Formats: sequence, structure tokens, C-alpha cells
Amino acid sequence: MSADSYVLIKNGLVIDPANGRESVGDVAVADGKIVPELSPEQRERARVIDVTGKVVAPGFVDLNAHLYQPGKTARETFASGTAAAAAGGFTTVVCTPDEKIVVDNAGTVRLVKELADKDGVVNVLPAGNITLGGEGERLAPIGALKKAGCVAISDSVGGVANNEIMRRALEYSSMFDMPIFDHCQDTSMSRTGVMHEGEKSLRLGLRGMPRASEDIVVASDTLLSRLTSARLHVQHVSSFRAVDVIRDAKKHDVRVSAEVSPSHLLLTDADVGAYDTNKKINPPLRAEKDRLALIEGLKDGTIDAIASDHSPRTPTEKDCEFDYAPFGAINLETTLAAAIEALVRSGAMTLSAVVEKLTVGPARVIGSPAGTLSVGADADVVIFDPEAPVEVVPENFVSRSRNSPFVGRTLHGKVLATLVRGKVVYEAR
Repeated sequence: MSADSYVLIKNGLVIDPANGRESVGDVAVADGKIVPELSPEQRERARVIDVTGKVVAPGFVDLNAHLYQPGKTARETFASGTAAAAAGGFTTVVCTPDEKIVVDNAGTVRLVKELADKDGVVNVLPAGNITLGGEGERLAPIGALKKAGCVAISDSVGGVANNEIMRRALEYSSMFDMPIFDHCQDTSMSRTGVMHEGEKSLRLGLRGMPRASEDIVVASDTLLSRLTSARLHVQHVSSFRAVDVIRDAKKHDVRVSAEVSPSHLLLTDADVGAYDTNKKINPPLRAEKDRLALIEGLKDGTIDAIASDHSPRTPTEKDCEFDYAPFGAINLETTLAAAIEALVRSGAMTLSAVVEKLTVGPARVIGSPAGTLSVGADADVVIFDPEAPVEVVPENFVSRSRNSPFVGRTLHGKVLATLVRGKVVYEAR
């Protein structure tokens, strides 16, 4: 790692969508901030990084990562999870609650921040629970969570099934200008399912999770957002009908945003064919028509961000029958490569458009100043080669877990270095 006071990143293709910049040039850093240029004296003392032929961009912002500390540290810790984030080019990560990882009081938020500050190498922003215990029955103290440092609230695994509770949560969150991160799923329809309900689930003899379980909740919660004028963020959209609902809501000026995971951009339910438990995720991999609709949603602005939905599981947890394996996949280290594979190399989107969905797009959702190379901004920077192959090999992961849905594939888009406030926190081997 480097603690250089001055850094000059030279000759890279600088892509900074927040400022409309896409040109070959330099990025200068002084005392952890982006500056217009270095003085001659500063240049003499600077660490110079020549990145000719490579891309320089703002550090990526992730809206949905499960880091499991305090709690299930066999899966991940702030040390391993933020190192994985840095290896994937992420410099800011929203740490969301998960099963039995409850953040429903100010004391827990402070503990999360202390642990992240102590062991983390990237910026960690905590999200709290909407309801006490994440049980969907009684509201958590939203104002206290905001005061303690939460940037959003989310019952991100079970969601909130009760529409009256969700309405009140939206009203209270609006008072504190905090978005609700919404895991949209009617569990009464999906509880027994293990993959997308369709022809593939029928052929494999696996219980299905219908699109309607997502669509119904997206529709009802966007209506509640319209009623309350509150900010709603739909997590890991997977259904083509849900994309249509969000698109229509935005046309009516509903304050709704959305994200999509790299797994849903690159894979479909057909990839579950070998009963690979690393491809058992929630929401499930859906059909090709859903995947294509997600890409269209990114292109037309219906979907604001690409988020990792990083959900580590230990090898022991995943090494069982498909029915019994827990949902979840790690994605922090492969999000960029999966997005380039699904969107850029397919010709669906430009590289600059993809960078926008990884930087200023998600930053806007949480009102963060991150995701930009503007003068005066923190020098959170990623350097990557969009053409370099990435062999997805379990032994190469920085994360404590190995449950990647892309194991065995060759993707493209290698992160070469990541800087947080001007400090190099990751360099590729």
C-alpha cells in the first residue's frame, strides 16, 4: 500500500460520467483530493503511475453488499469484504442487513462503523433495518439510525410484507430524507421455491419462484412511494414486468430508483442446469427475456445502478443438494468484468455508460458526493483494462467465500489498481 501525498496518474483514458469527460489525459492527486494539476515541486515528489492504454475512472459505488460482521464472520469480515471490494474497483460500499444480521438501533450502527473504520480499506456506509429485528412488524427508530450514520434502511432479505407498515416506513424515511432499499418479494408466493418458475424448473424438478412474487411488490411499493412522495430504491430487479412498472412510475415522477446485479445481466435460469448451487440466488436467475429487459432498463435509465448484491456463503453451506443450499453469490470482485461481458462486449452499451451505472448513478441514489473525479473530490479512483481476460478461479478470490456464479468462465475487464483518498489499497498481481 502507498501513502503518497502526491500521485500523478498519466496518459489514461479518463472516463468520468459525472463531468461528461472521456478523453486521454492525467489525473492529479494531492493530499487525498483530486486537483487540477500538480506544481513542479509536487511533481518531483509525486508517485507517477503511467497507465497508457488503460482506463481511469472514479472508484465504483456499490449499493448492496452483505459483509456479515458482526455476525457470520466465517462468510466475510470487514477486512476481507472491503479487500474484495477494492479488488473489484469499489471504493464505497453500502453494507446492507441480511439474515440474522440486524442493524436496528444506533448502538449497532456505531459498532458497524467502528469495525469498518478499523479493518476496512474502502469507505463503508451502513444501512439499517426498516423494522425491529427485520421481522416486518414494528418500525425501527429511523431517525436514530439516520443520526448514527445510516444512509438507507432495508429489510433486505425478507422485505416488508405489510403494506401499512411499508407506508409508515416510507413516510418516516421521507422525514429524514433516507431512501428505503426494497427487497421486492411476496414470500407467500416464493417461500418454497429455489429457482425461477418456468420450463427449466419443471425439467429439473425444482420448485419455482414466479415473477409475480416480485412484480406484485414492486407495483404496490411504487404506489406507496407515489402516495407518500418518499424515496424508494428497488434492489436487484430481475423481472421484465418489474422493469415496466418502474419505467411507468418514473414517467409519473415517482421518486423511485433501481439496481440490477451482474448475475442477472449475464446469466439465466438455463445456467442452473447442472444444479450448481453457486447459481442459486434470490431473486433467482430468470429467463432470457428478463435478462434482455434488464439491459434495456439500464440503457433507457429505468435502472440507475449496477450493484454487486455480494452475498458470501461458505463452501460447506453450498456443498449440498440444490434444495437445501442457501441463496447467495459473491460478486464484488467480478462485477466490472461481468458488466463488460454482458453489456460492452455484446454491443448493448458503451463502456462510459457502464461506468456511469457503477459510479455517479449509484452515488445519486444515496446522495453521496462519491463517483466523480471532480476537482476537490476525494481521490477515490480505479484503474482497469477493459480488454484484459479475467479467469474466474476460486483460489484467486480475496473474499473469504468462493461462491461465485462465474467460476470456470473467462470474463474481460481487469482491475489493475484502486485508490481510496489517494492511497493505493489494491494492486493487481
